[in-house]
Amino acid sequence: MSIIMESMGKKRPRPRRSFTPEFKAEIVELCQRGDRTLRQVSQDFDLTETAVRDWVKQADLDAGARTDGLTSSEREELAQLRRENRRLREDVDILKRATAFFAKETR
Repeated sequence: MSIIMESMGKKRPRPRRSFTPEFKAEIVELCQRGDRTLRQVSQDFDLTETAVRDWVKQADLDAGARTDGLTSSEREELAQLRRENRRLREDVDILKRATAFFAKETR
């Protein structure tokens, strides 16, 4: 089988892109207006349907229209608490090792 035939069915992964909150808000607004379907908006702006669907869902959560997930502020708080928890666990681990070290030294 030729190389061309092998690669025809495979899609290259799309490079990860980041978008500003303003851009996401505009896309969400276009979807919520109802002039175009989510699929049409996605295609028009070369976005994945999954990303646009996630943005619309998050906007609904933030606006209180949905209750089956975390708002953006709750997500940020959760991330901050997880970082703090990780740091505190590392601190406890260091203290445990230091205690064991000094216990050996005093024998």
